[in-house]
Amino acid sequence: MIRSVRGTLAAVGPEGAVVEVGGVGMLVHVSAQTLGELPAVGGQVLLETHLVVREDALELFGFSSGAERELFAAFIGVSGVGPRIASAICGLTDPDSLRQTIQLGDPKPLQRATGVGKRTAERLVLELRDRLGPVIETARPAARPVVMGGPAVEAHEALLALGYTGDEIAWALADAPDGGATGELVRHALGRLRRG
Repeated sequence: MIRSVRGTLAAVGPEGAVVEVGGVGMLVHVSAQTLGELPAVGGQVLLETHLVVREDALELFGFSSGAERELFAAFIGVSGVGPRIASAICGLTDPDSLRQTIQLGDPKPLQRATGVGKRTAERLVLELRDRLGPVIETARPAARPVVMGGPAVEAHEALLALGYTGDEIAWALADAPDGGATGELVRHALGRLRRG
């Protein structure tokens, strides 16, 4: 399973983003939410990913946070919801707002996503309302997307190895000083995560 992709954003088009990794351009389908958080073409990007295996294709879907990837995985676990529809739902708003919508039992906002009708939206709410768990954070500011390079990427990978999620790491590094060394960034993030 490909869990993340890091590289240079080579292009953005209707099919998604092309991320160049080691000289290979990987097509990564992204939600509208993640698309809006990508850097300019030529910038460095780190995406959390989910590989969808079908009989005739392998499709890679990318997300700016672990929370968005988790929602995507939950959505495709619902009968009748494929990866393209799940990605469209993820693109409606941030992951916490989507969780809250589902937990409130309101299917109407989900119907704004392409391919989601009344029945599908109701099924999503019915099946996921109790499975998603509580909204992770409400008091924290919106996390900066995980689009980094150099020491920031190394700090991100070190924090992943310690068991933190992509979303927690993005929040913890959101106010990190620019130009910090890897160790400084990790210490800053750990301090912020401990304080909550």
